[in-house]
Amino acid sequence: MEKEPFYKDGLHFECQRCSFCCGHSPGFVYLSKRDLDTLSAHFKMGVKEFFEKYCRWADYYYGDEVIALQEKKNYDCILWDNGCSAYEARPVQCSTYPFWAWMVKDKEMWDECAKDCPGMNKGKLWTFEEIEKDRQAYVQNIPLRRAEVEEMMKNEK
Repeated sequence: MEKEPFYKDGLHFECQRCSFCCGHSPGFVYLSKRDLDTLSAHFKMGVKEFFEKYCRWADYYYGDEVIALQEKKNYDCILWDNGCSAYEARPVQCSTYPFWAWMVKDKEMWDECAKDCPGMNKGKLWTFEEIEKDRQAYVQNIPLRRAEVEEMMKNEK
């Protein structure tokens, strides 16, 4: 029998606007098809133009390369400028933070991550259902592989 998630009674989280999750250290914001379509539309660009301005290839599991947002030299996200320049269209990875599957795996991992995020364990109580919705969205948000992105670019008019 599977044990109940430690967050069955919810978790507290309220963004403190510290921007730690948006930069300060190396990382990847992987983009799914939904993310790429939404961001391209938000910036009124085609996929190719958006890729050239904001994206890079990132190594992924099993030797695959996937699309990810670029980082600035200080490791901040390319879309970060005293706030997210694409907040309404931000990637699923960003909108589901901190309820990523690996972060809510168990209480020990949650508490370890909370050492870097001042909003975790503070503020609003998120219900089990809200956390599960974000956790599932994170799990189902598969990054686009290089061949898929190149096909999208090729098919643009």
